[in-house]
Amino acid sequence: MGDDSEWMKLPIDQKCEHKLWKARLNGYEEALKLFQKIDDEKSPEWSKYLGLIKKFVTDSNAVAQLKGLEAALAYVENAHVAGKTTGEVVSGVVNKVFNQPKARAKELGIDICLMYIEIEKGEPVQEELLKGLDNKNPKIIVACIETLRKALSEFGSKIISLKPIIKVLPKLFESREKAVRDEAKLLAVEIYRWIRDALRPPLQNINSVQLKELEEEWVKVQPAAPKQTRFLRSQQELKAKFEQQQAAGDDGDEVVPQVDAYELLEAVEILSKLPKDFYDKIEAKKWQERKEALEAVEILVKNPKLEAGDYADLVRVLKKVVGKDTNVMLVALAAKCLAGLATGLRKKFGQYAGHVVPTILEKFKEKKPQVVQALQEAIDAIFLTTTLQNISEDVLAVMDNKNPTIKQQTSLFIARSFRHCTPSTLPKNLLKPFCAALLKHINDSAPEVRDAAFEALGTALKVAGEKAVNPFLTDVDKLKLDRIKECAEKVELACGKKAGGAADKKEGKTLPGKTPVVSGAAGDKDTKETSAKSGPPKKVPVVKIEVCEEKAAAVLPGSCIQQLDSGNWKERLACMEEFQKAVELMEKNEMPCQALVRMLAKKPGWKETNFQVMQMKLHIVALIAQKGNFSKTSAQIVLDGLVDKIGDVKCGSNAKEAMTAIAEACQLPWTAEQVMAMAFSQKNPKNQSETLNWLSNAIKEFGFSGLNVKAFISNVKTALAATNPAVRTSAITLLGVMYLYVGPPLRMFFEDEKPALLSQIDAEFEKMQGQTAPAPTRGISRHSGGNGDDGEEEEQEDVGSDVVDLLPRADISEKITGDLVSKIGDKNWKIRKEGLDEVASIINDAKFIQPHIGELPAALKSRLNDSNKILVQQTLSILQQLAIAVGPNIRQHVKNLGFPIITVLGDSKNNVRATALATVNAWAEQTGMKEWLEGEDLSEELKKENPFLRQELLGWLAEKLPTLRSVPSDLLLCVTHLYSCLEDRNGDVRKKAQDALPFFMMHLGFEKMAKATGKLKGIQGKKVPSKPNLKEDEDKSGPIFIIVPNGKEQRMRDEKGLKVLKWNFTTPRDEYIEQLKTQMSSCVARWLQDEMFHADFQHHNKALTVMIEHLESEKDGIISCLDLILKWLTLRFFETNTSVLMKALEYLKLLFTLLSQEEYHLTENEASSFIPYLILKVGEPKDVVRKDVRAILNRMCLIYPASKMFTFLMEGTKSKNSKQRAECLEELGCLVESYGMNVCQPTPGKALKEMAAHIGDRDNTVRNAALNTIVTVYNVHGDQVFKLIGNLSEKDMSMLEERIKRSAKRPAAAPARQVEEKPQRLQTTSANTSILRKGSAEDMSSKLSQARNMSGHSETMHAVPREFQLDLDEIENDNGTVRCEMPALVQHKLDDIFEPVLIPEPKIRAVSPHFDDMHSNTASTINFVISQVASGDINTSIQALAQIDEVLRQEDKAEAMSGHIDQFLIATFMQLRLIYNTHMADEKLDKDEIVKLYSCIIGNMISLFQIESLAREASTGVLKDLMHGLITLMLDSRVEDLEEGQQVIRSVNLLVVKVLEKSDQTNILSALLVLLQDSLLATASSPKFSELVMKCLWRMVRLLPETINSINLDRILLDIHIFMKVFPKEKLKQCKSEFPIRTLKTLLHTLCKLKGPKILDHLTMIDNKNESELEAHLCRVMKHSMDQTGSKADKDTEKGASRIDEKASKAKVNDILAEIFKKIGSKENTKEGLAELYEYKKKYSDADIEPFLKNSSQFFQSYVERGLRLIEMEREGKGRIPSSTGISPQMEVTCVPTSTSTVSSSIGNTNGEEVGPSVYLERLKILRQRCGLDNAKQEDRAPLTSLLSKPAVPTVASSTDMLHSKLSQLRESREQYQHLDLDSNQTHSSGIGTTTSSSSTAANIDDLKKRLERIKSSRK
Repeated sequence: MGDDSEWMKLPIDQKCEHKLWKARLNGYEEALKLFQKIDDEKSPEWSKYLGLIKKFVTDSNAVAQLKGLEAALAYVENAHVAGKTTGEVVSGVVNKVFNQPKARAKELGIDICLMYIEIEKGEPVQEELLKGLDNKNPKIIVACIETLRKALSEFGSKIISLKPIIKVLPKLFESREKAVRDEAKLLAVEIYRWIRDALRPPLQNINSVQLKELEEEWVKVQPAAPKQTRFLRSQQELKAKFEQQQAAGDDGDEVVPQVDAYELLEAVEILSKLPKDFYDKIEAKKWQERKEALEAVEILVKNPKLEAGDYADLVRVLKKVVGKDTNVMLVALAAKCLAGLATGLRKKFGQYAGHVVPTILEKFKEKKPQVVQALQEAIDAIFLTTTLQNISEDVLAVMDNKNPTIKQQTSLFIARSFRHCTPSTLPKNLLKPFCAALLKHINDSAPEVRDAAFEALGTALKVAGEKAVNPFLTDVDKLKLDRIKECAEKVELACGKKAGGAADKKEGKTLPGKTPVVSGAAGDKDTKETSAKSGPPKKVPVVKIEVCEEKAAAVLPGSCIQQLDSGNWKERLACMEEFQKAVELMEKNEMPCQALVRMLAKKPGWKETNFQVMQMKLHIVALIAQKGNFSKTSAQIVLDGLVDKIGDVKCGSNAKEAMTAIAEACQLPWTAEQVMAMAFSQKNPKNQSETLNWLSNAIKEFGFSGLNVKAFISNVKTALAATNPAVRTSAITLLGVMYLYVGPPLRMFFEDEKPALLSQIDAEFEKMQGQTAPAPTRGISRHSGGNGDDGEEEEQEDVGSDVVDLLPRADISEKITGDLVSKIGDKNWKIRKEGLDEVASIINDAKFIQPHIGELPAALKSRLNDSNKILVQQTLSILQQLAIAVGPNIRQHVKNLGFPIITVLGDSKNNVRATALATVNAWAEQTGMKEWLEGEDLSEELKKENPFLRQELLGWLAEKLPTLRSVPSDLLLCVTHLYSCLEDRNGDVRKKAQDALPFFMMHLGFEKMAKATGKLKGIQGKKVPSKPNLKEDEDKSGPIFIIVPNGKEQRMRDEKGLKVLKWNFTTPRDEYIEQLKTQMSSCVARWLQDEMFHADFQHHNKALTVMIEHLESEKDGIISCLDLILKWLTLRFFETNTSVLMKALEYLKLLFTLLSQEEYHLTENEASSFIPYLILKVGEPKDVVRKDVRAILNRMCLIYPASKMFTFLMEGTKSKNSKQRAECLEELGCLVESYGMNVCQPTPGKALKEMAAHIGDRDNTVRNAALNTIVTVYNVHGDQVFKLIGNLSEKDMSMLEERIKRSAKRPAAAPARQVEEKPQRLQTTSANTSILRKGSAEDMSSKLSQARNMSGHSETMHAVPREFQLDLDEIENDNGTVRCEMPALVQHKLDDIFEPVLIPEPKIRAVSPHFDDMHSNTASTINFVISQVASGDINTSIQALAQIDEVLRQEDKAEAMSGHIDQFLIATFMQLRLIYNTHMADEKLDKDEIVKLYSCIIGNMISLFQIESLAREASTGVLKDLMHGLITLMLDSRVEDLEEGQQVIRSVNLLVVKVLEKSDQTNILSALLVLLQDSLLATASSPKFSELVMKCLWRMVRLLPETINSINLDRILLDIHIFMKVFPKEKLKQCKSEFPIRTLKTLLHTLCKLKGPKILDHLTMIDNKNESELEAHLCRVMKHSMDQTGSKADKDTEKGASRIDEKASKAKVNDILAEIFKKIGSKENTKEGLAELYEYKKKYSDADIEPFLKNSSQFFQSYVERGLRLIEMEREGKGRIPSSTGISPQMEVTCVPTSTSTVSSSIGNTNGEEVGPSVYLERLKILRQRCGLDNAKQEDRAPLTSLLSKPAVPTVASSTDMLHSKLSQLRESREQYQHLDLDSNQTHSSGIGTTTSSSSTAANIDDLKKRLERIKSSRK
């Protein structure tokens, strides 16, 4: 039970997710109770379970699942958020519940699906159920069919979309499973109940047996229309209505609209199938050919549903046949074709209706029945494709035709049309002209015309109701009126017989401007009155006074009736009180209202003199009106009295209260009309003004619906003319209120008023502008029948149109003559312009015109695509005028004129587009948006791939759609084009499409929009969120991030190589998202990717939750996909949903903490595709977001160099968002504070100038942030800041100084800084061995956050210095490298470098936390390390050198030093100078430390000068200083005295050779010349210094033959020229030594020899060549050498002879040399071979052995040369090194100064030859190479520490031996890069050849082998 008690304590939601099924079962039970208990459907409690409901239904335990289903059902029923879970839960039900064996589970599953439908989620439920039909498990299919059947049965075909179900029915009938077929049969029967025969066509092709069975079942179906039995939440009123009807036993009447079979059919494309010669044949002269053409069309149009297309040409030719063809048979055929087209296209034919209707109506003159019938069928079919409104003009025009047949058929057509109308589609403004025309016809002489007219009027009466039609029938005599009524009774309407009654009922709310029927007046018998539009009502039967008295006596106390006319006012008052009590107690149905008010009106009635009695009386009237069924008859009895008392001071308010109550009972329009008429029929101004005031209030309370504006306006005009100012004021106030509802058109009625009055009216209107009409608070409950807001809006619109209808409109159709139309279409643009001008003036003169404007629309339409843009603009302005002049009736021209205006939006000229847009807006203002959105015209416009048209049209829609409450369903047609606009090439189109998208979704809903994506091609369609299916649930167990080897590197390469888009955008476009999705597909779990790229933000939240859960467990996976994760997170930054943003930031905080623990560093690619977008969010308005972003930026510095962050933040300060600028500046301050000035990029000066520029920002927070940041820098850097920030304006500078002063007044931060520094100093200078980066990183983070959290930026503490380490080996994972562990580094101010080390304490500053990997290695990091090289502290310097050496040792890392060579060399010779001047003089210092430092410096230099590309970067000046430093070191006697001094000097010797060979030859030669010049000039300089410089020059001269081509001779000759200018020949000759002049001559001679006469071309840099001693000298040398070559042959005959001899015996010589080289190559005879070669060379001094050496390895060549040199030394007794500091003459030798004390005596071996160990080393190498033990195999160079360590062999007496050991280590450590075939190998033992001699026993090979092994093992 212990376990039980554990989970029992958990909250419900956690129990529901528990792994124990019992816990879950208990959780579900409690959840069920909870769900039933929560009353508030919007309680936050519901949201907790949003993600769990799917788990409720998919529980793996059957028992728990049952309970879970019950709980889920309760949740769906009660929670307002349940809709969000539809997809996943229904999917779970289908896949996991319908396959359960328990029937109860299936029942609950079906209930859940139906409940979702009830909460308005029918579409997604149906979608999931249809998906379930594809499942392999027949149980699931059966359950899905059953669910669909039940849903249809209960909710009906309006809610359950039948088309997709019918589509899959045939497939279900083919199933192998009988259960499925049976269930499908039941479903088919259910569908048949709803749509009857419409189901037959789709099921024609199923198995005939099945079809027969179905037919049998269908026959049994009840003929009564099925009824919806279950209702959506939004249909509760409908439900109540149904229940009422059932209670009344009145259920047989409701007709459910039949589903149209048309909707279930597939459209057929016929235009392409027309015969090719159709258009020719139809024009043929022979009628047979024309007939053939028409018959072809007739066959095609028999298809019941046609595909939309451009039928304009086809309709045009058919119309021509109908109108002009003489053969009546063809007319009938063409009419049939038109009927077929109209039937097949339906609404899509609407645009052609206007062209065809007049032609057909006029063709009714034909008498032949078959023609008439065909024409009738055609016009009836066409009517169904359009609206009566659209064709009314054409029909009315034909009504005046003289031909009686035409008149008759037109009237009959009108009658048939009316049958299809409803009261809303047959408004007053349409009825009026039709009734007028038909009334003419009922007096026609032809009886058939009269009959047709009666039928049409009867139909109108039936459809619109008497209330609507009677006003137009006032002049009709009784006989004719009876005839009309008789016709009305016979009429059967298309929508059922009840239409008339329904219309009457609806009247109250749908027909503004008419006086509606009173709906609640059943209690009185006198309410069936019909009131006319204005004036007093007609007399109606009034209950006699006697009857009234009887009725009153029955309900009132006897005393009350007696005292009514008592003379004593107190008795009357008492009587009234009793009366009131009695009324209060009466039931509504028992109250005889008319009797009671009659009693009140009884003498003294309204003439009551006592005000108290009168007040009481008025109050009772109000009570009766409120409580009883108050009729208009009752109202008329009292209104007169009320109006009379309204102006009374004491009784006025009671009178108003009574009036309001009556208005509520009898509706305001009628009451207001009565009251106004009564008020203005009497003279009392007080009554008039108070009536107007009451009306103003009443309109606000009741709304404006149905008020008779015209009657009011005449009364208001009377009031405005009144002499009493109070009446005028009240009238103006009333106008103000009316203005709220009617708008600007109201002013038109008062334009002829006096200016003073008009200005008052305008002032009142102005007050009202911007205000909205208040929602009505009264009169709603009784009359609007729950019509809600939509009804109200319709009323408002109609009010406006009502007012406009009252204006007198001129008919201009006669002025639009044929001449004018042809003018407008003339070829000459000037005449066209004249025509347009005329039109403009006609419209201007008429002001308000009728909508019938003849042929003007077609004429203007053709001008909209005029080639002359001025005319296009003029046409557009005419169309604007036209819209205002015609008013709302312009809507009938939208299709033929409005859409052509939209086409103009695609014009390339800006101004034309702007005018077109203004025109469209002017039209839309008049017509409303409905006309524009109906039909396919708009989608056709959007389909055009014109970027201008698309962006303007989408912009217009984005502006208009949000203002609409509802839109026609045709808007859905635009969605696919909207999606294609989202991917348009044009950026503006994409932007506008994005703007419009949400408004489309607002109206169409997400489901429809998502469905529309299914029609997209390719990838786009995948954006639709796929609902999770069964498999995916099971797959969620694996890792979410899959490690793809080298995946990240490959992605970086792709981006670099521009194979993919670079992640750089202002807002993410689809292609970026798709690219990221594609990249993620290989390394992110599929199900997670679906969540991450889901359209719904909640799925993004889920994805982030999962990612947070897997953070710890999948570290490697996260690092391998880090670039993608960060990119995905940048997309979340562009979302508007805050919850996603906050979740993303939370994840980032955790992610960066993890990365810093893992010691990971962001790559450049990751940083650049993430940080800029993160910085955008720092400008977010929400504090909580900004705070998180700052925290993330803080953590970023642990995994990305602060100096690089600095650059991104500097970019961020350029933003337009002031918050972002301020935050970035603050962040920069924190970085400087934490990491010091080194962090500033590109230089502190530039960075500070940019920061300081923000001091002048217009935003206060930005100014403050900039000031604080500069103050922070000031605190770190002192007054130098003022130099760095450059020139600021006076104002800015004064602000800064003020801020700095203020910050200084605060508690000083400096002392704390010093206190902190001292212990730190001790700590860092002590030998810190290893550097723990993790610790330091955490340390840094805390400091950084401390700095951020400090109250004032100026009050910052100096950050504590910290360790620093290169992490190259970590990044390379190079385990072979020996770890170089060095003490911690400290940064010093370079100014203090030459001062004594201990005092004063150098200032310490924090450093950037790490030396990043080479991808993101920065100048600042290397700069920092280099600056440490020149440190006054030896340890610091050694450590810095160690780090640089580590970079130089690794070939792929060394390039990072590029660009820093000069800087490094400067630091190095500064350190050399520091040692020379300071450290060597300091007795306290341990000299071992100095040797160690020297060794480090030299080792580093040798490493550097091994790498030729880097060595060549050293510049002349730097090389000069370096050589100066090195030579000074070689001559430093103090170094010689040190224990290992000799070794140091030899190493320097070797280094000098490297510098001479590897540097840029021009630079080094130039440097040496300048150095020589300086040393000769300096009196203090030792002669040895100059001598060594010259020896270096000689060395360079020897190298010249190889390097001459790479030298810039012009520069060298310039340097020699300057040298000779400073030291002319005479001056040089005066020198003590002859070396300088000899050196110069040798150099020039060699150059001349190598370049010949061309050398004279290289004097370009010398300004005045002729005065130059150099040119003369060169000329002399050239001349001399020419002479020499000329006489050489004569002088040297001996040599000539030997040459001939040589040629003759060339073959022999070759054989001899081949033999010698063979010996050298063999192991045994190698010495003998060398000796023979020496002899041969001595004998033939000019013998050429080059060809033999050329093909051998570099190593062999150097071996031969060295061997020959040794033999030469032995033979000629030159075995000793000269004791003077000199340079031996051999080519390889360099200056190696050694003290005499170290000269060692040579010891001969048995052969009498002197042999040094180096010979054996070389021999050993040859042996190793032959055996395949390649010396260069070892990959790793020894780290610097091995150079510094003491020799591994016991110390020998000779220091030479020590040098061997050092040099061999040094050489080996370099050999990893220089394989034996590299040129540089000849230098390996430079300096060794001359210095090798042994003082003790000659070393043997074994010894050397052992030593070699030891060296190797020490390195391992």
